[in-house]
Amino acid sequence: MSNLVAYEIHGAIALIALNSPPVNAMGVEVRQGIVDALAQAQNDDSISAIVLIGRGRCFCGGADIREFGKPRLQPYLRDIIDQLEACQKPVIAAIHKTAIGGGCELALGCHYRVGDMSASFGLPEIKLGLLPGAGGTQRLPRLIGIEAALDVILSGDFVATEKAKELGFLDQIIFGDLAQGAIDFARNLLAAGKGVRPVGQMKIDAAGATEIFAAAHKKTSRRARGLIAPERCIAAVESAVTGTIQDGLDLERTYFDELVQSDQSKAQRHLFFAQRQAHKVPGVPADTQPREIKTTAVIGCGTMGRGIAMALANGGLPVIVLEANSEALDKGLGLVRDTYAGSVKRGSLSASDMEARLELISGTTDYTDLADVDIIIEAVFEDMDLKKQIFAKLDQACKADAILATNTSSLDINEIAAATKRPENVIGTHFFSPANIMKLMENVRGAKTSADVIVTVMKLSKTINKVGAMVGVCDGFVGNRMLYAYRTQAEFLLEEGALPHEIDKVIYDFGFPMGPFAMGDLAGLDVGYQVRQHRRKMRPSNDRYSFIADRIVEMDRFGQKNNKGWYLYEQGSRTPQPDPVIETLISGISSELGITRRDISDAEILERCMYTLINEGAKLLGENIASRPSDIDLIWVYGYGFPIGKGGPMFYADHIGIETIHNAMNKLYQQHGEMLKPAPLLEELARSGKSFADLQG
Repeated sequence: MSNLVAYEIHGAIALIALNSPPVNAMGVEVRQGIVDALAQAQNDDSISAIVLIGRGRCFCGGADIREFGKPRLQPYLRDIIDQLEACQKPVIAAIHKTAIGGGCELALGCHYRVGDMSASFGLPEIKLGLLPGAGGTQRLPRLIGIEAALDVILSGDFVATEKAKELGFLDQIIFGDLAQGAIDFARNLLAAGKGVRPVGQMKIDAAGATEIFAAAHKKTSRRARGLIAPERCIAAVESAVTGTIQDGLDLERTYFDELVQSDQSKAQRHLFFAQRQAHKVPGVPADTQPREIKTTAVIGCGTMGRGIAMALANGGLPVIVLEANSEALDKGLGLVRDTYAGSVKRGSLSASDMEARLELISGTTDYTDLADVDIIIEAVFEDMDLKKQIFAKLDQACKADAILATNTSSLDINEIAAATKRPENVIGTHFFSPANIMKLMENVRGAKTSADVIVTVMKLSKTINKVGAMVGVCDGFVGNRMLYAYRTQAEFLLEEGALPHEIDKVIYDFGFPMGPFAMGDLAGLDVGYQVRQHRRKMRPSNDRYSFIADRIVEMDRFGQKNNKGWYLYEQGSRTPQPDPVIETLISGISSELGITRRDISDAEILERCMYTLINEGAKLLGENIASRPSDIDLIWVYGYGFPIGKGGPMFYADHIGIETIHNAMNKLYQQHGEMLKPAPLLEELARSGKSFADLQG
């Protein structure tokens, strides 16, 4: 028997314990250990029931992801689950913490499931571009119903203890020692004369199935546009309703094998590992300990400040919001309550959770109330002088080891830090709007930011359920600097012959939630205008610059907020409608510039925008502003909507081919000048035949 699986006898009960740190992943040795232990229990006439339990951090963290894409080794997980289900002695899964992925499917193969108050279950394979491949799509709908099973499978989210009991996944919640509770549960089953109860033989309640599946398809087409895995998940669950379990298991395996080899799943698995690697910040010793964060504060209760405060409270952290005056504070906190109330109305948050989070948020207008706070995040308007004034006040008011963070999207962290006597405690925490929803935290290390501050802020990202990526200081950091390059080319394409809706359609069809011009209208064109005015003094006088966006704002067109921007919007609608006024403006500017407008193909639009984006990413890597290509991918997927099924711009570049992109950039450079010159790193990779993946380290 594998030493990663323990076997114990407790009277008539055999206990099989997974013991493979850190999360009891179902690697081949663990699988073999379960097979051996199960055979031992079945062949022992003194054993009447079996308890399957996990030791350490959780019940089972699922399949060993390191085996994905490699030849499968026996025993297969699906066969083990079949053996559990076919066992003639009752098998009880005893769950603590998580039973996820293959671990959840392992529990579904058991006849009963119990768990302590930490227990949760989930099938997160969809987040890796996969579907559950060991019976999850077939057994879960039999156990908890079609609609609930689809919610679990399509969301990839975990279901906590009480909800798991309500749905019927758990048969009993154990209070006290889980192993003993599970053994007692098994003895009670035997005493009551209850035997095996195979989930695979349960009858599915098909009432309303047609409507349930139609709603799932509709929701998926909207929220997971272009992704294969969600549709395969729905089809597999449909097969559980319409056919035998064996037919369903065969279809599920066919789909799994298809998906695991797909480019989309490879991209999503890349992002999974990228999130892990992002926390290994170059130059920071691996043994650096984070500071303890028990209390937080936010400066400003505007759109960003409110969102950041909510993000902190959502992560269970007390937060003090500071505003300049009581009127602004009361208004801001009122809007926080309204936002939470909207979530309650939509059913995404319970009323009790809303009140619990609101209790964590308090307000003040006095800097002295921040004296003992562990981290303060400034979230005021992008004005350097204002931010420096605030940091000077914080330096005086806050304790010596407090971390002072700024939510700036582009300003120099080092200049802000210089306004304090503690530059080692200053760092950037660039949240994305709305900050309570958007996943990304682009964290920015200054020249003097200490290692423990870096580690603390990266840990904070996790605490509040954000994807953290650490970058260096430059204008726009990583995300916005790349955005400037991409948007600039989109606007030049307008001058040369394209129209906003044509460019937006190409970018939308590529997989972004919207194109650059629709996105500008959503964000507010006046915001971008103010940023450009700030940046104007830094722009070389001979650089090509498009004035179209500025002219639009000067026409009092601000986007969706006043129903006219790049597009027109009907009152109460967010659907953009092309506007002849804008088309006339664009044509007029082309004439002013002496540019003869021409037909521009979709292929040219995509190449000009996406290859420029990749080229700027290569520059950032070459300048060590970004530490690794996968950090850029995280920033663009979770901050800017780059299609997750393409893995981010640098992963996508490797898929296209570095030489292809370099050749295209060289051609654009010859046609359009210095702004499109291939990055030195791009040229080096093309010449050496290497890829961005070779730079991961």
